Amino acid sequence: MRIARFVHSGSASAPAGMSWGAVEGSDGASLDALTVAAIDGHPFGPVTYTGDRWALPDVRLVAPILPSKVVALGRNYADHAKELGNDVPETPLIFLKPSTSVIGSGDPIRLPPSSAEVHFEGELAAVIGRPARNVTRAEALEHVLAYTVANDVTARDQQRSDVQFTRAKGYDSFCPLGPWMVTGLDPADLRLTTRVNGEVKQDGRTSQMIFDLARQIEFVSGVMTLLPGDVLLTGTPAGVGPIVAGDTVSVEIEGIGTLTNPVVAP
Repeated sequence: MRIARFVHSGSASAPAGMSWGAVEGSDGASLDALTVAAIDGHPFGPVTYTGDRWALPDVRLVAPILPSKVVALGRNYADHAKELGNDVPETPLIFLKPSTSVIGSGDPIRLPPSSAEVHFEGELAAVIGRPARNVTRAEALEHVLAYTVANDVTARDQQRSDVQFTRAKGYDSFCPLGPWMVTGLDPADLRLTTRVNGEVKQDGRTSQMIFDLARQIEFVSGVMTLLPGDVLLTGTPAGVGPIVAGDTVSVEIEGIGTLTNPVVAP
């Protein structure tokens, strides 16, 4: 199931506002051919529908989840670690991105005036469905609700100068997520492609991760409790590079869809 969060203009039975919904239509269909059926409440449990339905072009998609925290992995693809001159970590290297960094597909990535080198990083993201604390690797994926596409935007010059990642990864708009999240997906070997202005920059597979998703959840849940709606960014393959105002970045993941964001000056 593809689950979206969207803003709509209302219907005979529902006032205008924001809703969760199931995106309906074949995977290969154009966006114009898709519809979204409103979910009654939220998707963290049995899903029921209100009966309201809109054509996808008639609503505005927002980030599929607004998490309490985003936990991200650094250097989780060997070729990416190598391209930045870093060693492969012996244990998962984690950092946090604030919830205020989250935006949806179509929203602009805003370049901070304090950085002269902002990079894209296409990633698979896992959305937690139920609390995870000290879970084992064997049970880890049972705590995942769905998967979505992410762009771990990074001020690379500040990452180098600061040593730790908070400022470089934490700016508003530095965590695009979307266009929706997908349940029932096997994350083990999905193709990830990032394009800037239509040119392929990253082309990797999730099977190239150093630490697979189950190991990531096991490790992170041993450090902090993961809550429903929290997002785990799983690392980026090789090919990262700079973006400038006027660019358009698209990250596509097999079985999910494409996350696209324009890049603008502050």
